[in-house]
Amino acid sequence: MVMGPTHAMSGAAVGLAVAQILPAEWGGVTTSTEAFVYAGLAAGAALLPDLDSPSATVSRSFGPFTQAISRFTENTCQAFVNMTRGRKDKRCNNGHRTLTHTVWSALASGAGATALISYFGKPAVIALLFFFLGLAIRGLLPEWSKNADWLLVTGASAALALGVWNYAPESSFGIILGSAITVGSLTHLAGDMATKAGIPAFAPLVPLKGKRWWNLKLPKALSIRADGPADKFLLFVFSVAVIIQIGLVASGNMSAIMMDLLSLGR
Repeated sequence: MVMGPTHAMSGAAVGLAVAQILPAEWGGVTTSTEAFVYAGLAAGAALLPDLDSPSATVSRSFGPFTQAISRFTENTCQAFVNMTRGRKDKRCNNGHRTLTHTVWSALASGAGATALISYFGKPAVIALLFFFLGLAIRGLLPEWSKNADWLLVTGASAALALGVWNYAPESSFGIILGSAITVGSLTHLAGDMATKAGIPAFAPLVPLKGKRWWNLKLPKALSIRADGPADKFLLFVFSVAVIIQIGLVASGNMSAIMMDLLSLGR
């Protein structure tokens, strides 16, 4: 897999860009503060698919709580693969990079968050902000969070979630928050697809040559190795992109640039 900090930084970069083109009828992202919150949620969600690996950044984020969820997720994914595998698929003995690394899982995570907010309202929003902004802290500040006790990270996550809830308007949540989670998750999948192993992006609904759990990946010449030079280079590129975008968002120019880019693609 691409490493946690790279995933988180790429999620932040993509989140900042996507926040500028969200339809106004969705509630929209109308201020720079909302754009930064959206990017933070996307950065956290960019770690979510690795919840199927107990050693991943996301699984260590909230101590025993996320460790327990991670083990349950890994076992559930493993069982699901074995129940749905095709005639040419090998038996799964490790649930990592399976169900949570599909497009369907990314879409479901965002839809699930939106449904929770619709049903439970404020408690669900604060809980989701706490979880995903906490993941963003872990991913974007890896050295600090690695040296800090998980309880300290949890406290920082809770304070940040409450601060965002009190500062950002309620209209900026709901579908918007759900879309940030899907955007971050899809960004993670794009990063892992660039590695040599690839991901089962469309499994198990799209079979190929007798396999339901086949991996989608880039040509060998373009693939990268996790924690190798290419991963470190991507972390640098996304970090620079985030810094530039922060300046553009703060100055109010980012939205116009994104709209101009979209018009060029038509």
